[in-house]
Amino acid sequence: MKRMIEVKAADGHVLSAYEVAPSGKPRGGIAIVQEIFGVNAHIRSVADGYAADGYHVIAPGLFDRHERGYERGYTAEEVDAGIKIARSMNPMHMLHDLEATIGKLSAYGKVGIVGFCLGGSLAFLAAAQLGGLACTVGYYGGMIAGNLDKKPKVPVMLHFGDRDPSIPMDAVEKIKAAVDPKLVQVFVYPGAGHAFNRFGNEAYHEPSARLARQRTLEFLRQHIG
Repeated sequence: MKRMIEVKAADGHVLSAYEVAPSGKPRGGIAIVQEIFGVNAHIRSVADGYAADGYHVIAPGLFDRHERGYERGYTAEEVDAGIKIARSMNPMHMLHDLEATIGKLSAYGKVGIVGFCLGGSLAFLAAAQLGGLACTVGYYGGMIAGNLDKKPKVPVMLHFGDRDPSIPMDAVEKIKAAVDPKLVQVFVYPGAGHAFNRFGNEAYHEPSARLARQRTLEFLRQHIG
């Protein structure tokens, strides 16, 4: 089953979300958290992949407070527009929307987050600030190094590329030095840039994406089921 649904946040905001159910009994729930391009084809394909792995998946539309159903590609203009929207939004509003998504997913067992870019940062913040989570995974989250005062309460896995111009390696080293290694795992992928998991795009780095997904799936199996 694949469908668009609505999720209601605690402040009354109603957001759209892409929901995918597994073919059998769910292992648990996963929130797939968008980049700055909305719940586009790439994010939906990631959601489909984790549903195929046995999880009940919801990808919430975190830009709905700006524009309902926001979905864009990767031109320079679309990148600039997405950055502008992300900077204009209150991160707490996005966390409220994630909290509502987590609540909806809790019907299917333990719940985790897998987020990318903006979503990678939110995965880290959610681990520190939201309840109801078993674990979170963040890919190339650019806001993490500036939010290290927030301390995760659940296991976290972070993925970075060593050729990411937007997240220099000194920022990654700062993260490694600040987190509890028993709770937060940090992986760096040689030769990978930003958005290395984005299949079908020039940013895609196949060996890194494959290894990161393998590690992520093992992590989810360990902490969710």
